[in-house]
Amino acid sequence: MTKIRLETVPELIEKAGEIRKYLCRCARYAGNVHLAGPLSATDVAVALYYKYLQFDPADLENPERNMFVLSKGHNGVLLYCMFCDMGLHPWDELYENYNKIGHSFGAHPNRKYVHGVEVSTGSLGHGLSWCIGFAHANRNEGINSRIYCLLGDGELEEGSNWEAIMYAASHNLSNIVAIVDNNQCSASFMAGENIKWNSMADCWRAFGWDVREIDGANMYEIDRTLANLPPVNLKNPGKPVCIIANTIKGQGVSFMMERPYAWHICGLDDEKLAETEALIDLYTAEQKKRA
Repeated sequence: MTKIRLETVPELIEKAGEIRKYLCRCARYAGNVHLAGPLSATDVAVALYYKYLQFDPADLENPERNMFVLSKGHNGVLLYCMFCDMGLHPWDELYENYNKIGHSFGAHPNRKYVHGVEVSTGSLGHGLSWCIGFAHANRNEGINSRIYCLLGDGELEEGSNWEAIMYAASHNLSNIVAIVDNNQCSASFMAGENIKWNSMADCWRAFGWDVREIDGANMYEIDRTLANLPPVNLKNPGKPVCIIANTIKGQGVSFMMERPYAWHICGLDDEKLAETEALIDLYTAEQKKRA
């Protein structure tokens, strides 16, 4: 097991490209997986796991660790790929046994069976509520760490999220950072087809959060935003932070970005895998040119 910390944005971009290719290989070798959603969340997840979480596969129970809750649990395969990349789990186990009865890697992450997962998720809308419990416990114990929560824009249609959003702001749980993968598409609907958002950012602000809106596919912008979060101050807490990361479902693979709902769950044959890996290489090279 290896604790990997990447310091520079080009290194993070390169790692995001690797993880995107691993995701596509899962869709080839493991069969049907949730793919387009994990692709849009890859950049933020890589920045967190390889730099800002200080995630250590050899020290998973440290009470003072920063924590990550994947509220959009359909993206479990994204966690699995990063964990395998760090040596926490073998690749063969993922590729050969994904979503098979009796094996650890289910379509949704299960803390009981997958080391590294903080909370079992998949029933959408509950991750932020878990974070509130962790945030209160850390405050009571004087633990000065952060709890990051990755949510999908689709799951924000669930009322339990807004109860949690209101509660966190009411109790100044500034040790929580909520990140919305605003990829404009749920499993079945494009943005605006089911729920129309006049301004997602304004909604969070109205509930009392400190909101930053960024390009969630620009690693330079992601890195600056995470680096400039206010320090956790348990004695004089402020507002919890929400980062709205604007992305496109299927990010990095052009034909998926054009029809994102069609690639929510999918498999790939050899020809499509070769095509996606080539597109990801091109996309990764273009991202390095951004600032």
